Amino acid sequence: MPKVLISDALSPAAVQIFKDRGIEVDFQPGLGKDKEKLAAIVGNYDGLAIRSATKVSPKILDNAKNLKVIGRAGIGVDNVDIPAATARGIIVMNTPFGNSITTAEHAITLMLALARQIPQADASTQAGKWEKNRFMGVEITGKTLGVIGCGNIGSIAADRALGLKMKVIAYDPFLSLERAFDLGVEKVELDELFKRADFITLHTPLTDKTRNIIDGAAIAKMKPSVRVINCARGGLVDEVALRAALDAGKVAGAAFDVFVAEPATANPLFGHPDVVCTPHLGASTSEAQENVALQIAEQMSDYLLRGAITNAVNFPSISAEEAPKLKPFVALAEKLGSFAGQLTETGISKVQIAYEGAVAQMNTRALTSAALAGLLRPMLGETVNVVSAPEMARERGIVVEEVTREMPEDFESLITVTVTTERQSRYVSGTVFADGRPRIVNIKGIRMDAEFGPSMIYITNLDKPGFIGKFSSTLGEAGINIATFHVGREAPGANAVSLIEIDGELPDDVLAKVRALPQVQQAKPLHF
Repeated sequence: MPKVLISDALSPAAVQIFKDRGIEVDFQPGLGKDKEKLAAIVGNYDGLAIRSATKVSPKILDNAKNLKVIGRAGIGVDNVDIPAATARGIIVMNTPFGNSITTAEHAITLMLALARQIPQADASTQAGKWEKNRFMGVEITGKTLGVIGCGNIGSIAADRALGLKMKVIAYDPFLSLERAFDLGVEKVELDELFKRADFITLHTPLTDKTRNIIDGAAIAKMKPSVRVINCARGGLVDEVALRAALDAGKVAGAAFDVFVAEPATANPLFGHPDVVCTPHLGASTSEAQENVALQIAEQMSDYLLRGAITNAVNFPSISAEEAPKLKPFVALAEKLGSFAGQLTETGISKVQIAYEGAVAQMNTRALTSAALAGLLRPMLGETVNVVSAPEMARERGIVVEEVTREMPEDFESLITVTVTTERQSRYVSGTVFADGRPRIVNIKGIRMDAEFGPSMIYITNLDKPGFIGKFSSTLGEAGINIATFHVGREAPGANAVSLIEIDGELPDDVLAKVRALPQVQQAKPLHF
């Protein structure tokens, strides 16, 4: 039975979902703040469910020997070391849509509060003052809202703003013109957004490209009456530059829910009369907190029980429906990659994985990850896994190419892995028959039908009489039993290949005798 540790406060209904699905749950809200205790016990669990309080550092992950999945109830995974988790083969998933409405509504609320100076007017009135003439606001009707990042949350914010009779322009490199039309927004470049917007709201993740997307240079392009709202991520705005612009009257106001350093007990924006601040409340509604808790419980359960992967930030999604069909092809792709990797002795420059037939309609990204894991593991060790392999390939400059074809020549489904090195290019093809067991069906253009065994010998030789007898005698004299023997050849008397499954390991001295046999060109032990 899988075991899940919940180290932050999570809804009782979410805890019950784990239990109802047959997963053992250890509910310890607040444990995330005790790093030493968390590190001491995390190795006992298959899953870790968290919110923002738990910081999953490399030290925590070093002790997470059995951990398979980390589930973040919410969008941001800044508190998880993604590269470290990926290197250990741990799926990291979040719930990107559970609090989208809540966050978008908070951005609109801050915009309205900023336009009418609601917090300042409230504080003044409750202090017994009646400063009716001090708080002169602006209407939002007919004003232009610039949305930076028009994904899930940004599109909801845009929709709400259109309902308030605003004009909406959006900057998002991934927003198509068709999608912009459907949303009712105008797609613009960033500089144009800065020049035209009366209000700017940010809804983009924090990356190297978006860090300080609003800085001093950007502010210089804006209207003097502009107001900036950030409910996305601290670090998208240069807080020091914004404070200077507020002090100089270049920016009319700002409303922030997120900050570079959190908890934000001090900040350059604090204390300015035209700034509204809230303590990261974007997702803080009872509906949103319940939604993300229930979603992460379902997602983690589906993965631990069925192999389904939803909303993973470091691996392609695999639906619960496709997981059973995909499983034998994942095994095939990994074994084909392993076959090629064990035969590769020089640097790899390119890998091509071709999918033909029914398999071409499946989740090929997951299959490619499996093939790369099999390929790189013989060279880089057991730290390579289906989660970390694509990143390891990128780090090493290996070009990875996927090809899909609708119909193979002889099989319902066919996967071919082609590896190009500085010396040569070789390929191996395989399929899955009705019994669900992966098979090799082609090696470098030579047809065969061989299953993968735990211990095998791969031989290339000239197709001459006597080879099989001499080979079998060599192994027999060494007391090594042959389990299966598969052969294929280009033509009579031409190049041939053999795949032989044996019981146990092949000692080095016996391998040397095999390599010394007449007609043998190459002999290599393989393990699957």
